[in-house]
Amino acid sequence: MPEIWSLKQSKVKFVEMKSQFTLRISAEEMQRYYKGHAKTVVVQADRGETLQFSADHLRAFVRHDGVAGWFEIEYDAAGKFVSLNCLKLL
Repeated sequence: MPEIWSLKQSKVKFVEMKSQFTLRISAEEMQRYYKGHAKTVVVQADRGETLQFSADHLRAFVRHDGVAGWFEIEYDAAGKFVSLNCLKLL
């Protein structure tokens, strides 16, 4: 995850980060996550950075054919996961 910095009143501070990405995972591939064979999802964001997050965060978006959508992930100032939202189903 790239670090995004902001200069404010002569103090350097980590800024909260939101990134968008497209994700397509078939129903068969999602079975690997459910069976515990895979626990982490790694994707390339629209801006080119590599993102990594727990597959558990996808559970709300799984359909009969898997997961397919344009998503936005948010991290807090410490780089910890805050939220994952589906902006558009594909």
